[in-house]
Amino acid sequence: MAKIWRQPHTLEGLNALNSNTMGEKIGIVFTEIGDDYLTATMPANENTVQPYRILHGGANVALSETLGSVASTLCIADLKVQTAVGLEINANHLKSVREGGQVTGVCRPVRIGRQVHVWQIEIRDEKGDLSCISRLTVAIVARQ
Repeated sequence: MAKIWRQPHTLEGLNALNSNTMGEKIGIVFTEIGDDYLTATMPANENTVQPYRILHGGANVALSETLGSVASTLCIADLKVQTAVGLEINANHLKSVREGGQVTGVCRPVRIGRQVHVWQIEIRDEKGDLSCISRLTVAIVARQ
């Protein structure tokens, strides 16, 4: 696939976006920018696990939403005119990840339209096993 990003970007810049956000609080770190994908990691720790000491499903959704929303923002030609807003997200939690581990999410486009972007996010554990698969729909709207 061809390069899809329309905004300048660096890993340092993407990680700076997380400053003072939930993403920072739960440890999301962008780790790779490909021509048509973004990758980020997140720990399974006291900030992201549920009472049974496994990664909380909501943390998976937060990682997915973060990856997809940032990806959509990078695809917008003029950020002074338009912005990306999440419209719908779903997640299938396929395998638990125990506290002490780490997951990696990879976000790839399903469709990048003028008004709607759809992203698929695969979240894998440290062994490479698929832990969660998520789909995010993002609306591209006029900035107000």
